[in-house]
Amino acid sequence: MKRDMKKTLLVLALAAAPIPALAQDTSDTATTTETTTTTTETRDQDGMDWGWLGLLGLAGLAGLSRPKHTAVHTTTTTNHTPR
Repeated sequence: MKRDMKKTLLVLALAAAPIPALAQDTSDTATTTETTTTTTETRDQDGMDWGWLGLLGLAGLAGLSRPKHTAVHTTTTTNHTPR
């Protein structure tokens, strides 16, 4: 039953995924001219590299992991002397 549910969910997820459609260009390529312009965008981050801040945040989360499970086994022995 669980296996069938997984298959069903996979099929539904793939069916809902967008599928690119191929479009046909009906214009004549001989009379069409194309112009390409290139713009350069400069960003000022005020000297801060935000990637390092993210890595520091992940390093801070490393100490929050669960401690390892330690099993404690105790053995008790009783000495009975016959009466």
